[in-house]
Formats: sequence, structure tokens, C-alpha cells
Amino acid sequence: MLVAMARKLLVKTDSYAEPMGAQSDAELRKRCLSLSYRAKSGESLDRLLPECYALVREAGDRTLGMRHFDVQIIGGILMHHRSIVEMQTGEGKTLTATLPTILAALTGKGAHIATVNDYLARRDAEWMRPIYECLGLSVGVVETDMSQEQRGSAYACDVTYGTAKEFGFDFLRDRLLQRRVQQEPSHLLGVMLGHVPTTSHENAVQREPFFALVDEADSILIDEARTPLIISAAATAEQKAAVEAYRWSAKVAPQFEEETHYEYDHEKKTVELTTVGRRLVRDLPHPEELEDVGMVSIYEYIEQAIKVAREFFLDRQYVVRNGEIVIVDEFTGRLSEGRKWRAGIHQAVEAKEGVEVTVETGQAARVTVQDYFRRFDRLSGMSGTVISSRRELKKIYNLNVVAVPTNRPNIRKELPAYTFADSDAKWQAIVEEIRTCHAAGRPVLVGTRSIDKSEILSALLVEEDIKHHVLNANHIAAEAEIVAQAGCRFSVTIATNMAGRGTDIILGGNAEEMAWSRLQQDFKSRLDVPREEWTAMIEAIRQENNSEKEQEAIRELGGLIVICTEWHESARIDRQLIGRCGRQGDPGSFRRYAALDDDILAVGFGPKRATRIAARANGQEGAIRQGSGSFRKAQKRVERRHFQGRKSLMYHEKLRKKIQRQMGQDPYLDTTN
Repeated sequence: MLVAMARKLLVKTDSYAEPMGAQSDAELRKRCLSLSYRAKSGESLDRLLPECYALVREAGDRTLGMRHFDVQIIGGILMHHRSIVEMQTGEGKTLTATLPTILAALTGKGAHIATVNDYLARRDAEWMRPIYECLGLSVGVVETDMSQEQRGSAYACDVTYGTAKEFGFDFLRDRLLQRRVQQEPSHLLGVMLGHVPTTSHENAVQREPFFALVDEADSILIDEARTPLIISAAATAEQKAAVEAYRWSAKVAPQFEEETHYEYDHEKKTVELTTVGRRLVRDLPHPEELEDVGMVSIYEYIEQAIKVAREFFLDRQYVVRNGEIVIVDEFTGRLSEGRKWRAGIHQAVEAKEGVEVTVETGQAARVTVQDYFRRFDRLSGMSGTVISSRRELKKIYNLNVVAVPTNRPNIRKELPAYTFADSDAKWQAIVEEIRTCHAAGRPVLVGTRSIDKSEILSALLVEEDIKHHVLNANHIAAEAEIVAQAGCRFSVTIATNMAGRGTDIILGGNAEEMAWSRLQQDFKSRLDVPREEWTAMIEAIRQENNSEKEQEAIRELGGLIVICTEWHESARIDRQLIGRCGRQGDPGSFRRYAALDDDILAVGFGPKRATRIAARANGQEGAIRQGSGSFRKAQKRVERRHFQGRKSLMYHEKLRKKIQRQMGQDPYLDTTN
């Protein structure tokens, strides 16, 4: 029904194309200004949509040589009507986003576009900036290292790009600032005298939430939904004393054995000391610093240390950077700078790795990603893999999820899956397939689940003298350049989930990404370069790489092949990786590899059942006759578990906010949960 409605509006939009094509740039800008006046006067955006979208399409054609396809117009119409659209890789989501964003910006209330990292926010903003400026609209970018003044300027623009994390933290900082201002005596006196409004926004950087478009919506609105954004308060003396407890617990944790000293719940991932285990805690020599710490608390520190030793591993969940623990986002494969695990987990990991244990502080302000985006009057989004999550997005955010047809037919092929008895056999088979494809000149993208596994495969390829690139959180600086060349002949790229979000691997090489990478190396932005020079640079790169001949040669080889080395905990992450091949009607194929000792079986079924499944191999060599059924069932179990957690979070957040408002408290500031 929604798609049928969008097709009718597409016809209306097309009717404006011819007269607009005859207008000058100045006339287009004047026309956009007229639409903005009508929107600010209260006219429905639904009525303005066809003319506005026709304007944006014309501006894209004139400034970037990129005219929105019909399917992109349809996607833009759906996003205006509170929907998240599923668009396949290479279908132009970045360009599509300009349509509903400019329509919302006409109101003068501001429009936010949330991306998964600073790099994509800056890249997309500067890439699309000529379209906005052609229509007289301003564009800002919010990045991690910006000052308060720079942030204020970015939010004052008609369109603001940034990450969900930065948007959320700025919201909390504004909230704290407003409370501080309202508590000042001069402010209270001003209110009494009628000179100062009770809702002062002095120095606040954000406006009231109006419109947000979320790129990679499933990653941000689902995978990161429970991520709490926290601004810490000052530490207490008791919290500082706890540092020694973390260090001591990490040191003695290896002495505790499962089923003897503690019981581990594989479903809930909790550790509980047995009577024997508690006796061991009491019998162990304690440092002087723990004299004032209660025994019950010491039990909890030990349980935490055991949990961390079992579940948190270097180069999987985290890396060590400059003496600090930095979390690796499970769903994007990128480093989550500034984020910390809650409830003492982060401190326990620091103690385990022997780095400085940071004091676990209280909370001055807190909001979850889920709660932050639920505040917007109008919310929309896009992703390449969201249709399977439509029920959850409807229930939690009241958003429709609609698949948009591709501009060209999808001819991606799925090759037969291989399952092996153990990981060693699996890796050897993967290396052999890479060798075969590489020898033929076919580009290969290999997806791994964690940093350490990408490094394991890299070491095996080094032994075989196969030239390759590694893209993970340890090699983030070269990300753009690696992705830009991943579609070239003889290219072998090993990647964590970083290659599954916000990237476009083009057969023969991505000239735009290569040019962007070169500009970054010269400490320039795209805006520093005149449009003619930028266009010439891209064309020179295409000529340099013989792009057209390269593309034809790679198509004859079957296009990019994606090798999935392991099942992820979410089917959407697998689909993101698979979606790197077969873009825009190009040929491409993918193959799944699995081993009976892969993590997904233990996480989904528990170690005992996973061991029974592995026992079915009975010492078989090579690929075994084991279907994907067990892996798919394990994956679905984990997905259900995560969904229940997000649903529970929404319920408890709503209940907590309701109670706090009844008590006259601010639910974002007056909480320690």
C-alpha cells in the first residue's frame, strides 16, 4: 500500500521535471525559498513533497551529475512517511537521504542525519553539500573533537550530520547546562521578576528534536539500542578504594574452577560462587586496602573477575590503546572511543589486562540510544538489511519497514556452503579458495567475526605468500583506501564487520573513494577543491586504473566473491557482508564456511549441546555433511534473546521515566541506574 502511494507521488514529481529543467540556478533557489515560506506558514509537507523532490532531483543532476533514480524517489517518499527503507548496496542511500531531509529542513526546525561514525558523517555531508547549497540550505557536521562553539554552529544549520553518540551526548550536556542555569540565583531572581524564561536555552547547542534520518538504521536503532550514553559525575572515596579490589580479584580469579568454586549460567551469562568458592575467597590472603570492604562485596568482585575472564577477550570485545581499554563494537567492527561497559565490567577488564583501573564513577546524566531517538517527532531511516526486523521496529519506534526494489536486477549467486569438523580445517579450506580466486585475478572479500580471527587468517595468507589487505579496528586509518581498492583485480581483503557498513565496493576500484582518500592524506577536504578539479581528479584515477577495462575483466571472472568465515549472532550482519557483492546489477557470489567448534553454537545452545553437535563429525576430514540448520537455529536463539533484552529495556525505561516525572525529577539527570 505504501509503495503504491509512493508510485503515485512519483508521477506527480515527474510532472515538475521539464519546467524546472528550464530554470536557472537562481530561480531554483528562489523556488526552494518559496517552499520554505509555505512550510513555515503551516502548509502540510505532504502537499509540498512532489515539488520539493523534483527540486532536489534537479539540483543533484546539476551539481553532482547524479539524478535520483525513480526507486530513490520512492525510497525518499517512504522515509517521509515514517518508514525505514531497505535499499541494497550500491543503490545510492546517501543521495536518497537528501530528499526527506531537505523536505523536513524547509520548516526551519532543523534536520539530523545520524551515521555510524565520524568519517561517514563528514564524507556524506561534504559529498552532498553542493545539492543543499544549490537550494540555499546550510549543512553542518558534528564530530568528536569539536568545541562547544563549533557544535552550536553545526546544529544551527538547516541540515546536521553526525553520529548517534555525539547527538546523544550533546543532548545530555544541554540538559545539564539548563539545570545549572536554572539553579543560579540570578536566574531564579530573573524568573521571579519576569525577565528570564523558565526554559532558558542559553548556550545550549541543540534545538528541540524534530526530524532524524538514521543511516544503517538496524545497526543504530536495534544493535546499539541498549547502549547507554553516560556523562559521569565526580568519584567518591569508596569508589576509589574499589580499584584495589578489582586488581586483587583479577589476580586470584584463575584459582576458581567451574562447578567446584562457582556455577555459570550460559543462558543469562552470570557467575555465582558456591559455598566452596566463598570459603576460598575468605581463606585467600587479602591486601590491606580491602579491610574496609564488606565480604559480600568481595564475593561480587570475584564473580565479576571470573565473568570477564570467561567472556571478554583481547582483540575480540576490546583492544588496548595507549594504556586504555577501548571497546570494539560487535556490530560494526569499529572502535567505540569513550564508551565504557557498565556495572564494573570495564574496571574488571582493565584489571585483567594490567592497565590503570579507572575509577567507576556515578552518573550525572544518562540516555540510551533507543530513548534518544524516540524523542523525535519525525523519525525515518535506511539500511541494506532491515526487513527481517520490521516487527521490532514497529513495536518499539512505530516505524514502517519497506523494501525498495533495486534499480537493476540482482544477479548475486550463492555458492554451496561448507562445514568442517574444526576451525583448523575450515581455515585451510578458506585459504585454498582464496588462492584459487587470487590466481585467476578475481577480487576476494573475506569477512571475519573478530580482530583476532582476521589476524589469524592474515598470518596464514602470509605463509602462502598471498598479498592482501586487512581491515579491522587495528588498521582503521587506511579504511577508505582499502575499501576503495577492494574491487580491483587480484585484490584480497580480510575484514571484520567494518566492511559491512557505509562502504561501496565497486568493480575495478571506487574512484570517488580513492580521490577522497588522497585528499585526506593531503589534509584537505573535498570542499577545498573546486568542482572542476575534483571531477578531473576522479577521471584521472579512472584512466590510471583503466577502470572500464578492469570492470569488464572482473565481470567475466564472476565479479567480487565474498567469503563468510563464520555465522554472526545476527543474520543482518551476515547479510550486510554478503551485500558487498552483486551491486547495481554487477555479477558476484558468496560462500559460507562454518566449523562445529564455532562460537555461535556455544552462544546459542550452550557448551553441552554444542559439544554434542560437534561430536557428530566423528573424526571426518574435509567438508562434512552437516547442513546450516544448527547454525541458523543457534543464530535465531541469540537474536530472540537480544530482542527480549531490548523490549525489556523499553518497558523499564518508560516505567522509570514515569515514576521520576511523578516525583518532579528529570529522568535524564536524576538517575543512577
